[in-house]
Amino acid sequence: MTDRRPRPRRSFIFTPGLRPDMYPKALACGTDIVCVELEDGIAPKDKAEARQKALALFAEPQADDGVERILRINSMRERFGIEDIQAVLATPTPPPALMMPKVRTPDEVVMLDQLLGEAGHDTRLHVIIETNAGLEAAHDIAHCSSRIDAMFFGGVDMAAELRCRNAWEPLLHARARVVHAAASAGLDVIDVPYLDLQDPDGMRVAAEQARDLGFSGKGAVHPKQIAALNAVFSPTPEQIARARRIIAEFEAADTGLVVIDGKLIEKPVLRDMHRIVAVAARMEERQPA
Repeated sequence: MTDRRPRPRRSFIFTPGLRPDMYPKALACGTDIVCVELEDGIAPKDKAEARQKALALFAEPQADDGVERILRINSMRERFGIEDIQAVLATPTPPPALMMPKVRTPDEVVMLDQLLGEAGHDTRLHVIIETNAGLEAAHDIAHCSSRIDAMFFGGVDMAAELRCRNAWEPLLHARARVVHAAASAGLDVIDVPYLDLQDPDGMRVAAEQARDLGFSGKGAVHPKQIAALNAVFSPTPEQIARARRIIAEFEAADTGLVVIDGKLIEKPVLRDMHRIVAVAARMEERQPA
């Protein structure tokens, strides 16, 4: 299955599966992605309760509000992850997407893809690269399933595995490899949240660095970070106008390539242009009436 429709992924925020009352607040905070959390943010004794409450959220009709909904399950290499997957497969109302943490090999993704297919679920996949093994296999992981929409860089766990500081310079090589892997498969790629809520300037710098490296967006640990992240990862009016022009000229030419401003523009450029237009549409939705 292939349904990688471009959509804005400038920001994301977690909301705990144990607290369904926080889900509507997360959806309304301006973020592009809300991820209901079953993994790191949930204690082992609470996993079953969180799973039941989280899946109940997706049993309700979801508003067409432009916010992407994801459920972060536990690692498939752990009991809790297997139990999460069994529950997802059993429900007639699965989440639109699952976030897979600590992915080490393509086999994990392929297996989940096949299980979802057998269950008749159209659920999409997002994978987190946050282990050294996952980093080594990032290219193959990115290409192993057409269900994958995005790759996430998990800097905290990656720094622990590499025995380095969780900072830009020590993790630059790892970040770049994840960006390259995602780009090779036409996937969006999203950076780890900036953890210091008291340093908004530092967060903006980190977001700009991630954007310039090729990331599509960055995570938030608090709603007050969302507006700044969306601003950093939003295209300029000039970029939006150019994207719309390129799309229009491609559609008019119907040849697979066009020349714009003296430069040859081929089909691979189109996905990024459509992503820019999708972000622009989201920006227009958020404008006050």
